[in-house]
Amino acid sequence: MSRKTQYDYYSNDFKATAVELGALSGVRAKDVAEVLDIHPIMLYRWKKEYRDGVIMKKSVKGELDSEMKRELKRLKKIEKAHENLKMEHDLLKKSIQFCSDRKKRSSNS
Repeated sequence: MSRKTQYDYYSNDFKATAVELGALSGVRAKDVAEVLDIHPIMLYRWKKEYRDGVIMKKSVKGELDSEMKRELKRLKKIEKAHENLKMEHDLLKKSIQFCSDRKKRSSNS
């Protein structure tokens, strides 16, 4: 009897959808893997199997639900906004630190 691994628990539909999401323009495979809570190497393995024809979707191959595409684009937009906010926050923290350091130096003289 063959040993079942966690890899065996994902359906071919799930794997094919993950590969197709990673193939969308402007979408990084690393982000898809993170959102799906899988290791990026697993996604790359699925991509190879998809190319080789080992993994096929039960529905029409290459077709993604338009709602899923919209959701992925929305997620990407939110992640970009989050990154911008983090950069602004870091800049504000540095600015506050700089001003407080200047104030301390000027009060000491």
